[in-house]
Amino acid sequence: MWSQNDIGWMQRGLELAQKAEAAGEVPVGAVMVYNGECIGEGYNCPIKTCDPTSHAEINALREAGVQLKNYRLTGSTLYVTLEPCAMCVTAMIHARVSRLVFATPDPKTGAVISAISLLNANYHNHHIQVEQSLLAEEASLMLKNFFQKRRKV
Repeated sequence: MWSQNDIGWMQRGLELAQKAEAAGEVPVGAVMVYNGECIGEGYNCPIKTCDPTSHAEINALREAGVQLKNYRLTGSTLYVTLEPCAMCVTAMIHARVSRLVFATPDPKTGAVISAISLLNANYHNHHIQVEQSLLAEEASLMLKNFFQKRRKV
């Protein structure tokens, strides 16, 4: 079902999530791809940047917009290791991202299939193709281990 390219991009997302974890941030990584090339990457860093919007997805979207010199990212795919929150989903809709691939659901704040389902709302004029569970075990384990360590501190 998954192409080697899909797997490779999500593996890069997991590498970026490790960077977030090494910085003491929740380990989430994101990669924006357009025409088979990476146009943006990001990982969670709201603590380091003192910016509540500095989620992996937002950082990847920002970098992609600069790379393409356009806030519209039509034809792009966003790979992210955790189901996006409402802020990130809304940004993706405004950017006109074409496809979202995420690894593991977020039962507490996921805004695609879990806590709420923003992409299924019939009032949006843009719809994003969604695929889930690519490298889900790896992403889920990374998050579980991170939060277990934090609870012990």
